[in-house]
Amino acid sequence: MVMPMWLMLAAVQEGESGFSSPFQVNFGLFFWTWLVFIVLFFVLKRYAWPPILRATEERERKIALQLEEAERLNAEARASLEEHQRLVSGAREEAHRLLQEAKAAAEKEREVVLNRTREEQEHVLERAKQEIGAERDRAMGQLRREAVDLSLAAAAKLIETRLDSDADRRLVERYLSSLGEKH
Repeated sequence: MVMPMWLMLAAVQEGESGFSSPFQVNFGLFFWTWLVFIVLFFVLKRYAWPPILRATEERERKIALQLEEAERLNAEARASLEEHQRLVSGAREEAHRLLQEAKAAAEKEREVVLNRTREEQEHVLERAKQEIGAERDRAMGQLRREAVDLSLAAAAKLIETRLDSDADRRLVERYLSSLGEKH
């Protein structure tokens, strides 16, 4: 209690002396300002600074850990991005390769189908030629038989006898064959 009284007394005396200049040194005020500062400094150092320093150091550790975690996550993200790009590139290459294989297989299948179609066309054409040839031969044989019959009928009319024997028939067939070979 002595000190606060003293301070009050010093303040009252200061007030009585009148207006003071800012360049005037007041040793009483100077002494008490330093004394309060030193006491406050030691009180703060003892009670306030350790918790403030602990909180600051803890915050620095947390920030350092968060920075390390961010760096680790950033590295993982880069690795994941590189892996993703590598996989996408591989998938594109695989898709391109599959597309090329599909095109090649389609072209090969097209060739096979075209060859099979050509073979079937040739087979159908050959069968048609054979059927036409067989039909022509059949028609020629029938035409010969009719020609033989007509020739025999015409000759019978000419000679008024019926030529029906096998020998007469062979004679006319030989004659028609010789005509077919000449033409």
